[in-house]
Amino acid sequence: MNLPFIIYYFILPVLSLAMLCAFIRLLRGPSLPDRVVALDLMATLVIGIVAVYSIATGRSAYLDVAIILALIAFLGTVAFTYYLQRGKNQQRDTNQ
Repeated sequence: MNLPFIIYYFILPVLSLAMLCAFIRLLRGPSLPDRVVALDLMATLVIGIVAVYSIATGRSAYLDVAIILALIAFLGTVAFTYYLQRGKNQQRDTNQ
């Protein structure tokens, strides 16, 4: 068993199955934070798929794409937590 065999027949299908599970959680998630966590997980899985594909093809340019995607996903998560925190502060101010 060589590395491309393992990548194509084991790692990519597992990542795809995880993507499907995260997408189902995104659709069904009972609350907004659950859906955002699922979306963040999907972004992380896409980064993993791009990194594995980069290893399989031997092209390092795809790793740059993965790094940029990771930065965008991180900024999105930070923005969402800021949004939630601001909403909690506004609720607390109106209750007082």
